[in-house]
Amino acid sequence: MVQGGQVGSLEEVFQNGWKIKEPEIVKMLLTDIRNVVVNVGVVQKQTDAGEMTRFGALVAVGNGNGWLGLGRGKTTPMRLAIDKATIDALLNVIPVRLGCGSWECRCGRPHSLPFKTNGKGGSVRIEIIPGPRGLGLVAGGTVKNLLELAGVKDAWTRTFGSTSTASSIAYAVYDALKRVHSLTPVSR
Repeated sequence: MVQGGQVGSLEEVFQNGWKIKEPEIVKMLLTDIRNVVVNVGVVQKQTDAGEMTRFGALVAVGNGNGWLGLGRGKTTPMRLAIDKATIDALLNVIPVRLGCGSWECRCGRPHSLPFKTNGKGGSVRIEIIPGPRGLGLVAGGTVKNLLELAGVKDAWTRTFGSTSTASSIAYAVYDALKRVHSLTPVSR
């Protein structure tokens, strides 16, 4: 349907509730998508013949304008693990609702989130609070990279738990941004 021109945007795919089953669909509809390797780790398994070593990769994809995906891949060569994670991230792309939810700003431009949100991944909990325009991202390295990929330019963040675990913190950010669509803003 995408190749035939019946579907012209990713918004249309999400409005109809269709599941994305091929990464080429996202590549075709979001031409400016880029990826960031969040974490690469060594995974070892003890077998009868000795140790079996593989690489586990976590990759985030986004266009910096309201779309973010997170994926994981595991295989023996590192490059293939990153490629598998990139494909998984493209299949898990979600829309990120942008807005101006800061009580200090109210400019109406989509530079932050529309309201405060929370997310959880593993033992990590994160709270993302909309900031006024010009503030920037007050966050750690991994969180900052993911929010930039999603298109959030101004926000405060608070993290709780074992934040040294890159995969847990990445999934907490992903969960928080996913919840923005399911939650309704609180009236002020």
